[in-house]
Amino acid sequence: MQILDGKTLSVTLQREMADEVDQFLADGKRAPHLAAILVGSNPASKVYVGHKIKACTRVGIQSSLVDLDAEITEEALIEKITEMNEDPSIDGFIIQLPLPRHINPEKVILAVDPSKDVDGFHPTNMGKMALGIDTFVPATPYGILLMLERYRITTSGKKVVVVGRSNIVGTPMSILLSRNAPFGNATVTLTHSRTKDLRAQLLQADIIVAAIGRERFITRDMVKDEAIIIDVGINRIVDETKKSGYRLVGDVDFENVSDKCSFITPVPGGVGPLTVAALIKNTLKAYKNTFK
Repeated sequence: MQILDGKTLSVTLQREMADEVDQFLADGKRAPHLAAILVGSNPASKVYVGHKIKACTRVGIQSSLVDLDAEITEEALIEKITEMNEDPSIDGFIIQLPLPRHINPEKVILAVDPSKDVDGFHPTNMGKMALGIDTFVPATPYGILLMLERYRITTSGKKVVVVGRSNIVGTPMSILLSRNAPFGNATVTLTHSRTKDLRAQLLQADIIVAAIGRERFITRDMVKDEAIIIDVGINRIVDETKKSGYRLVGDVDFENVSDKCSFITPVPGGVGPLTVAALIKNTLKAYKNTFK
C-alpha cells in the first residue's frame, strides 16, 4: 500500500509555480492576481479561503479577499461580481461556497465572467471540459488528475467507480476520466444515493473516487484487493482527545481499508492540498491568457 501524499505533492507544485511567477516578474510583468469573495462567517469557509491565500503568498501571486456580510442581497453580490469581472487587475476570482440560503448559487455562478472563472463552475467552462476543449477544470477534479499524473497511475482501460454526482467533483470527475485523453480512457460508472447494490459496483472497481460526503461510508467489504482509492470526503467527527474537540475523516474507512489498497489518499493531507494547488494553476492559466 502506498499513500498518495497530496500535501507533499502540493508543495512541489507550488514551488514549480513560484519559479514560473519569478520569471514573469523578471520579464517585467505584473504578478498574477487571485481574488476571493467570502459571504458570511462560515468557519470552514474561512479556513478554506485562508489556505488559498497562504498558497498565493508562497507562489508569489497577489491575493485579495472581499469579505461580505451574510445579509447581503443577491443583487448586491452580483454587482460586486460585475465589478470584479471588469477589473483588469484581477486575473481570476472565486466565490466561496456555500452561500447563504437566500442567495441562488446558480445565478451567482452565471454572473462570473468565464475567462475569470478559475473555479471552473461556469456552464461555459463545464461545457468546454465535457467536449475536451481547453478550459478551466474544477479545482478538485483537476487536483486529482495532477495526483494521478505525478504518481504515474494508469487509468486507461481501468474500471472506475465515482461515488457522488455533484457538479463540483463527481460529475466532472466522471467526464474527465472517461474522455480520450491522458489519465482518461477509463470505463466509468457514476454512482449516487439511488444506485442499487453499490457494494457490487465498488467490488468491480480498479479505482474508486469517493465524494459522497458521508463519514467512513466505504468499508473494507466494499473494496477489492489492490484497488486505488481517491477519498475526496472531509467530515468532522467528535474526538475529545483533540484540542478542537473533533477530527477529520474521509468518506472511506481508512484504518480498515488501507491495507487492501495499492494506493490510497489520506484525510486530511490527500486531495485537499491539491485542490488548492489546482486553483493556483488555473489562476496562472487565466493570467497567461491575458497576454495572448
